[in-house]
Amino acid sequence: MHDDTETGLDRLSPEIQAMMGVYALYWKLEESFASIETGLSQQECHLLVKLDQPKRMGVLAADMLTVPSTITATADALATAGYLTRERDPQDRRALLLVLTEQGHAARDMLVAEAGELFHRASGLDAQETSQFARLARKIRNNVLKSGIPEGLTK
Repeated sequence: MHDDTETGLDRLSPEIQAMMGVYALYWKLEESFASIETGLSQQECHLLVKLDQPKRMGVLAADMLTVPSTITATADALATAGYLTRERDPQDRRALLLVLTEQGHAARDMLVAEAGELFHRASGLDAQETSQFARLARKIRNNVLKSGIPEGLTK
């Protein structure tokens, strides 16, 4: 473990310290998520996690900061594998909803639990700190998205 006084991090501005912490957390989580054995792609896992309730593909695309064609391809693969189905939206019979199957719910529950454990191990935050961080991260995400989806997230 590195001491902030040894590395000089404590002399950097809070903004730079925050950015460095976010980068380190992101890279550690990316590395850790790759170790979860699912047989699914990262995009498929991300879609399962976001599908906490039946949703239209356009809504999922916006939630996942991607284009609808990516959601269609990912949903096709997950439907073929038995993780989700497409059902008519009762609010608009022309539209389709993506709905998790029993297999999809089980996979989602496992992913959410594993992600939570990975986050706590990587971040070192307790439950209260995680709640504070989540509130701040939502604020940051919403502020970033006010100006449009960053180009790097749409590819």
